[in-house]
Amino acid sequence: MPIDLALARKQHAAYEHALTQMGCLVESVSAAMDMPDSVFIEDTAVVFDEIAVIARSGAALRRGETDAVAAALGRYRRLAAICAPATFDGGDVLRVDRDVYVGISGRTNAAAATQLTELLAPYRYRVHTVQTRGCLHLKSAATCAGDDLIICNPEWVDPRHFVGLKRMEIDPSEPAAANVVRIGDGLLCSAAAPKTRARLENRGLHVRVVDVSELAKAEGALTCCSLILA
Repeated sequence: MPIDLALARKQHAAYEHALTQMGCLVESVSAAMDMPDSVFIEDTAVVFDEIAVIARSGAALRRGETDAVAAALGRYRRLAAICAPATFDGGDVLRVDRDVYVGISGRTNAAAATQLTELLAPYRYRVHTVQTRGCLHLKSAATCAGDDLIICNPEWVDPRHFVGLKRMEIDPSEPAAANVVRIGDGLLCSAAAPKTRARLENRGLHVRVVDVSELAKAEGALTCCSLILA
């Protein structure tokens, strides 16, 4: 179905408002009207405490998105970049404390995982490669819902990759529900995943809901629309 642009803008504004309500200071990068996928800003970089790594998207048409993002991130972090022949989307990287899981997907290749390992070695991060299946990015299949809790769709990623972590599966009727945004002790969850939301709340987690139905038509999800700097 076609995307309702006006509704998509309202939903994105509501998403920004939710982040603000959760304690975030939201900074917007200037819109790139000739690059509509740039709304999915997560894919342009991965931000760590010590460094921000600028991506080289597996979708060649998206590589022009990184200049504005790098300029914005450069005020807060030292920058590094993934280089050819590696391809790398930020949505394929999941950090849990000092462990960094890199999804090998249609957008991110093994060469990118190797480069990321080298860039993060001075900071003592451990990089693990994870094969995905049936989804665009690793964070479509798994995200961090707590200090040691992964929420995942086992059809899209093998939960056994996350050794030593607690694992919670989504409700199988909501395949995209594993994509949540964690801010402090709270979670941002899609309105399209009420059954999975109930599972999260039954674990004592505080969940805020937003509707991103229009963005989902372009395979967008909650984490796609922001880069979180702690």
